[in-house]
Amino acid sequence: MSAVLKRIEETREALIGALAERDWEAIGQLDLACRSWMEDALNEAVLDEGALRANLEELQGVYRQLIEVASGERQAIVDEMSQINQAKNAAKVYHLFG
Repeated sequence: MSAVLKRIEETREALIGALAERDWEAIGQLDLACRSWMEDALNEAVLDEGALRANLEELQGVYRQLIEVASGERQAIVDEMSQINQAKNAAKVYHLFG
């Protein structure tokens, strides 16, 4: 396995770990590293295309999970903010008539 493919695999595994811990800062850093490894992979001429394809498919699955989890987290924040705003409005009405 080439060094580039190994780095992509290690980054993918680290992304899975960071996702499990919901460590968004680490995910952001790993995403940047992954982009760099991808550029290296595209520029490396002596790369095993089958191994690269398999690595990229696995990485794509991780990114799908990341998108699903991030979307769920975002929706949870939206719901929480909505509840906070409703509570604020209720408190304003209470103070007006209380």
